Amino acid sequence: MFGALEPALPDSILGVIEAFRSDSRPEKINLSVGVYQDENGRTPTLACIAEAERRLAAAGEEKPYLPIPGLRDFTEAIERLVFGDDSPALAEGRTATAQTPGGTGALRVAADFLHKAFPNSSVWMSKPTWPNHQGVFRAAGWHIEAYPYYDPNTHGIDFANMRQGLASAQAGDVVLLHGCCHNPTGADLSIPQWEELASIFAERQLLPLIDFAYQGFGRGLEEDAEAVRLLAASGREVLVTASLSKNFGMYCERVGALSVVTKDTGQAATVMSRLKETIRGNYSNPPAHGARAVATALGDKGLRGQWLEELTTMRDRINGMRKLFVETMRAKAPQVDFSFIERQLGMFSFSGLTRGQVAALREKHAVYIIDSGRINVAGMNAGAMDRLCSAVADVL
Repeated sequence: MFGALEPALPDSILGVIEAFRSDSRPEKINLSVGVYQDENGRTPTLACIAEAERRLAAAGEEKPYLPIPGLRDFTEAIERLVFGDDSPALAEGRTATAQTPGGTGALRVAADFLHKAFPNSSVWMSKPTWPNHQGVFRAAGWHIEAYPYYDPNTHGIDFANMRQGLASAQAGDVVLLHGCCHNPTGADLSIPQWEELASIFAERQLLPLIDFAYQGFGRGLEEDAEAVRLLAASGREVLVTASLSKNFGMYCERVGALSVVTKDTGQAATVMSRLKETIRGNYSNPPAHGARAVATALGDKGLRGQWLEELTTMRDRINGMRKLFVETMRAKAPQVDFSFIERQLGMFSFSGLTRGQVAALREKHAVYIIDSGRINVAGMNAGAMDRLCSAVADVL
């Protein structure tokens, strides 16, 4: 029965990772995979998580099923992290939050839940966006539209065309946005632009869905949440998918959450019942260990303080690599202005390199980035920066 199947197209990012692994050159550099790496090229286990896991093991961590919406201590902690301790939505009981298997799991639950509720709506995504956004929503049966976002000439946001593109959205459509540290461009909306979008969403009856995967990796833990909290204020409806993979280093544990902010407590209860129905028919209930570790870290004053220090260290290292890359490229290729890399935020940036230049980097210099030219700044390190920039200068 499988004889008629054609092989699926390889994932654009995972295919590059496989090519990197197969490369035997010892000097190879991987700037494709979306994980944080330290100066030694390792993805570290945070000390606060290691201690939380030690405490869980010492207490004799049991392994029963979690409830369908997950660990309550975890979901309550994530709500405070995302919306703030003084959130009106939390105080008024207008949120429904479920633990999910990572941010991708949260997106899929949101896609399934919304498509069943609003089968004739479309979902709008930024152009460009994280490639798997389309995969997740297409698999859930959505019609996908795109709104302009990035201007390659300015290496910033084309907000005028973004507004114009969203003018074609119909009432009831869903607009997918990046809460901070836009992947793949690193170009973020300003707070005044978010305020204007909030007015557009209210006027046109559009439902915002915010992918919030990098809280703390941009300007700071609280600063990165400003847009989410702005849209969640004043009784507005909004969905937020949170990932703890990056800011807690919990990539393989698949720790995430979906929050839906509603008009009132009655709607929140209805939405939660629908989320449970969606989850039950998908993966039944989420994994426990990663959520327990995060909840333990956030629930202990000392561990939370340690986490904030570790998060600051990761953010500062990324921003330091941005600065060093720009300075080194200024010396290696002064004819090309890479200063935009330093202005952008988060793990990723569009380098502006063409597909041909990307291929040449891979073949001649064992430097791996994905075909779009997106680079993972967190994969850079000071020791290899000179060689990296020499390679980029060579292919320009």
